[in-house]
Amino acid sequence: MPVATRDVPEPILRTARAAVFTAFAINGAAFAAFASRVPDVKHALDLSAGELGLTLLAASLGSVLSLPLSGAVVHRIGAARALFGAAFIQGIGLVAVGLGVDTFAARPVVMAGLFCVGVGIATFDVGMNLEGASVERHLGRSIMPHFHAAFSGGTVLSALIGAGLSYLHVPVAAHLAGASALLLIVTPWFFTAFLPRSVEVDESGAAIAARTGSVAAWLEPRTVLIGVVVLAAALTEGTANDWVAVALSDGYRLERWVGVLGFAVFLSFMPAGRRGGTRLLARYGRVPVLRVLFVAAAAGCGLVVFGGPVLAFVGVAVWGVGASLGFPVGMSAAADDPRRAAARMSVVSTIGYTAFLAGPPFLGFLGDRVGILHSLLLVGAVAVLALLAIPAVRERSAH
Repeated sequence: MPVATRDVPEPILRTARAAVFTAFAINGAAFAAFASRVPDVKHALDLSAGELGLTLLAASLGSVLSLPLSGAVVHRIGAARALFGAAFIQGIGLVAVGLGVDTFAARPVVMAGLFCVGVGIATFDVGMNLEGASVERHLGRSIMPHFHAAFSGGTVLSALIGAGLSYLHVPVAAHLAGASALLLIVTPWFFTAFLPRSVEVDESGAAIAARTGSVAAWLEPRTVLIGVVVLAAALTEGTANDWVAVALSDGYRLERWVGVLGFAVFLSFMPAGRRGGTRLLARYGRVPVLRVLFVAAAAGCGLVVFGGPVLAFVGVAVWGVGASLGFPVGMSAAADDPRRAAARMSVVSTIGYTAFLAGPPFLGFLGDRVGILHSLLLVGAVAVLALLAIPAVRERSAH
């Protein structure tokens, strides 16, 4: 349970909490705007599973290359400025992706856009998680899963919109331009809504972070093991984001928009798991809750692959609940000590985003050989292996 670190006026804290919720929600909406159109992108560019995987790799590269610096950037310029800059880069990338699909029909243009999207997502992700962890500490109670539920809520709404736009054959470029506009309209509010810089970051913690950097954090066994848990969670969640819609439509020969609805089911059950999970975490602790959820994710994945087109939707729901808490709990565990939160969260995020780097091309490689649907079994295997690293996220007091 987080412990309040200092007094902050209640109105400021309420506004900051609402702003963090909003940041998570709009980031989720922007992300799902592209993810919901992946089947349309695959069809429009006539890509094989392997080619699609390599295309998606561009976003992963952008994220992984920018993550090691993102914590330092947020500390130096503040969360609000970092998120605005990230939104600008991500918005440019989304527009480029849309143009690459509809105007140029050029895979290199799509990949360049996805690289920018990846850079923006990574910086936005670290910034909003650091701000969320700071708000959580000042509140003195665990609310990080609620923030991540807001992310999931944004993705659900965006995926449903994407399914409808896909059904109506609305151009991908118009859809992604709208998502870009949403980011750039909302993020300026964070300049006045986030915690003031005087309380946003513990100054002694910033000094320590500046001296030790993320290099020292890479040598901490607990931090690395937390990163492994987040990696497994990221692969469990990210594979569904990238591949569930395509796997359902191709594997069970469903319409593309029906596959996107399956993706929306997954996203719908993630916030349910995160809302209920907050109470479970308070009652039972991080370790037993994550153990149950990773097993559920593996079981849901198996049902998607072997359950047929109807039970696959049940499996997607179970998978969504199982994938709901690994990432937010890992982030909270990395931020247990506010003095080292930025460096540790940067390390954990970098390890976690390796799943996004390796996942798309590897799933595509497997999909070319065993079919996209059966390639999802990799997720179940990784979820089971994650059980070995889960004790690292056990609660610790700040020191």
